[in-house]
This record gives sequence, C-alpha cells and structure tokens, in this order.
Amino acid sequence: MNNRRRNFLKTAGAAAVSGALAFPTLTRNATAAAASSFTPDIEIELVAQPDEIQVLPGPPTAVWRYVGRVLRGPAEALEPIAGSYAGPILRFRTGQKVRIRYLNRIPQPSIVHWHGLIVPDRMDGHPRDAVAPGGEYLYEFEVRNRAGTYWFHPHPDGLTGTQVYGGLAGLILVSDEEERAAKLPDAGREIPIVLADRTFDTSNQLVYEGAMGPGMMGAMTGFFGDRILANGRSSLAFPDAGGAYRVRLLNGSNSRIYRIARSDRKPLVAIGSDGGLLAAPETRPFVVLGPAERAELWLDFHDASVGTRVALVAEPLDFGGPGMGMMGGMMGRVMPGRPVQRAATQAFAVFTVGRGAAKQLLPARLAELPPAAVPRDSDLREFAITLNGMRWGINGRTFEMNGVAPFERVRFGTTEVWEFNNRTPMMAIPHPMHVHSAQFRVIERSGTPPGLQGLREGFLDGGLKDTVLVLPGERVRVLASFNAFRGLFVYHCHNLVHEDMGMMRNFLVV
Repeated sequence: MNNRRRNFLKTAGAAAVSGALAFPTLTRNATAAAASSFTPDIEIELVAQPDEIQVLPGPPTAVWRYVGRVLRGPAEALEPIAGSYAGPILRFRTGQKVRIRYLNRIPQPSIVHWHGLIVPDRMDGHPRDAVAPGGEYLYEFEVRNRAGTYWFHPHPDGLTGTQVYGGLAGLILVSDEEERAAKLPDAGREIPIVLADRTFDTSNQLVYEGAMGPGMMGAMTGFFGDRILANGRSSLAFPDAGGAYRVRLLNGSNSRIYRIARSDRKPLVAIGSDGGLLAAPETRPFVVLGPAERAELWLDFHDASVGTRVALVAEPLDFGGPGMGMMGGMMGRVMPGRPVQRAATQAFAVFTVGRGAAKQLLPARLAELPPAAVPRDSDLREFAITLNGMRWGINGRTFEMNGVAPFERVRFGTTEVWEFNNRTPMMAIPHPMHVHSAQFRVIERSGTPPGLQGLREGFLDGGLKDTVLVLPGERVRVLASFNAFRGLFVYHCHNLVHEDMGMMRNFLVV
C-alpha cells in the first residue's frame, strides 16, 4: 500500500480542513433552541469523533465513530454496541418528538442524514447544511414513519463515502402499535446487524479508494473491501440458540451487493424491508441487498437438534466490465486492466442450537401497506442513469448544491411514478437508487438480462422501500407520494463512490 492510501482517515482529514472553512461552524445555536416552541420527548447529544478500536489481532484501527448520550427521555433510546465502532442504535416510537444535538469533531465538514425517515428538508442532512470541524447542528423532528429498520450516516458533498467507510453509521429502530400487535421476537431475540466490507493494511489501518482515488476504474464500479464485517467484527456468535429470532439486516457497505442465505440451504423467511414490515411473511431461497437496503428475517431453531450450527452467510456479488460483466461467472468478462476486488463468502452470524425456547408462532399477517395502485392523474418522471466521459450522472447532470432542473420540481400532495432506467452499455453495473423524504412501492421491474433473472428471487420488492437496486438493463418504476414536507431534497445512487462523483440531484417539493 502506498502512503496516499495508508491511514486514509488522517490524510483525508488534513486535506479537508482548509476547505471546510467555507462551511458554517454553528448552523443553529443554543439560543435558537431555547426560543423554539418544540418540546422534545427525547433529546440526544450525538458526537462524530476519531477513535481507535481493536478490530483485528494486532494494532488497533483508527476509525471515526458516533458516540452519544440521552439528555432527556428514556435511557433505552440510545443503545451502544459493546466492543464495536458501529452504532449506536437509536430507538424511537412513531409520534415521538426528537431533538438531536449533533457535534462534528472529525477533521472534515459533515452533516447527518436520517436515512428513510420522513423529516423536514433542513432536518434531512442535505449537503448544504454540512458544518465545519468543531461545528454543531440542531435537529428537531417528529417521527412520522411506521415501525421499521432505518439508519443514519453522514451526507456531505463529495465526502460521504470516506466518512461512512471510516465508521460513521448507526441503526434507527422505530416501533409502533401495529408492530407490537404482531408479537415478534424482541429483547435478546432481536438481532440488529450492519454488514460492511473493509480493507486493512499490514498495520490494521483502513484503506479506501473513493471517487478521487488513483484507480479510475475502481471509481467507476465502486470500492470493494476484502473483508466482510458484521457490526464491525469478523462474525457474530450466538451460542445456546433456540426458538425464534428477528434479525434486522442493513447493507452498510459503500458499494458492495450481497446475497444472504442460510448455511444449511434452508429458505429464508423475510418479514420486513426498508420501510418496515411486509404485509405477510415471504419465503425466499436467498435475499439480495444492495447498499443501504434493509431486510428483516425470521429465524426459528425450535426443531433443530442440540449442537447444530447454522450460519447466515453473505456472498458478495461484484459487477464490472464493458458491456455486461459480473465476476463469479454469471455474465461476461470484467473491466480489463483492473479486476474488481472480491471478498470471500462470509458466515457473519453463527447460531449454535442449545436447549432453547419453545416454538413461537410466525404471524400469517404482519402489517397493512399503503396501496400500490397508480392514480389516474399520476405524473411519470424518467431518470436515466448516464455516463459522460468517466463520470456517472442522472439525465446527463451531476450534483449542484442548490440546482433544480425543470423536471425535478414536484408538486406537494401528489403521487408520482418515478422510473429509473439503467441502460449504459459501456459500463453495465447495478445502481442502488435512493430517494429522500419518501417511502415508495416498487410497481414494475422490466428489462432484466437473462443472466441476472435469478437474482430477482431475492428482491423484497413487495414492501415499502426508500432504496431500490436497479440491475444493468433494467427499468424500475416506483410509486411515491410527496405529501409530507415542502422543500429541497436529494435523490442519488447509494453506491457512495458514485454519489461522491456527483451521481446525485436535488428535487424541490413546492
């Protein structure tokens, strides 16, 4: 590893300090908060800061991480993950009013996005609101989402990938009465897991090559680490397992896509996706998760023999190449000159069956979902994934901090069909497309190449989503309602290398 790539957190931080001076050091101060009529049920201080932690045997690894404390409300609203740089987990209930005092103590400008939550535009973590090192930002919002697995991470322009890779990410678990009525496993039988791939140098320091790295071909496909971690560890062990478990999975990787399966080849039972519980349990041979996508699984070991070992396994799916290429023999050849890195298949959660609990009944119905029928007066907006030179874009455009094109103005209160078109023959790779301030339904997926048809068995398209994986050649239509807040929001590719390259645009709800 050369010096530019080793200890990237220190190098990236030093390079960003001078440029950070253009950002506000304090966006909203304590006086403004005191004058606010907003009365929170929960108030949290959340700090982004450098740290060191033992990830691999040998020297500790330098990371950036979120740490926090509850200033008002129930202590269980913030749950650290012991022995890990991941997290913390924030636990909210639908209808709660939340105030979060964010303190930026890393050496880059940053801001926090509450991924999947429906909040006002100035609370959403738009890049324009990034604060400089030493700066603060005050968030105040009501939790409007239904119960589900959401997450939070940085969202500064051009630096999101670096900061997420450094360790800044945590889960948000929202509960409501509908979820409680389903009587799903909880307490010690609810297992939140953040999957992420990382590369380490010989000193156990993180190595990252993002949008501005020396390998342009890598920037085109994304960054792929050579190890898969679960909650910042090599694997998680659950001895003396028995009965049913609710596993909440987030693909927190910058670019990598995973195929999740059981080691014993039994089918998975999915009960939730990005926007919460599915209408009913769905059986899948495997589940495919693109970056930022979530899945909730029901695992039941009540009838397994004592001593049986069953693992959840993550198989990396690495795409790349001219025309259509995917490593692993699924399609074609890879990009000449720089092969895509491939991590080994990882057993990331290992359950050893003991004399566990009795069988818990899987509910036949889980939740009521909003309709997926398209209203007659719905507008259709088309968003083509484009490649100009060596730069990804949307409809031929890249990110402008305050720029909004005519096709990006959305009328408040409307329900629209958005179509993402992924047909770039010179570089055919998937793109996980994320829309802020909306949960949507996937209503149509067409154009899937024959060699990739099998992956569709693992998509959880039936639930509410905020991120959808669009395979090479596909057109995917989603139905979204924009009836929560007016203002400026972004939509983008959640391959964070692509986002940092500018594959992100604003839309304005007016």
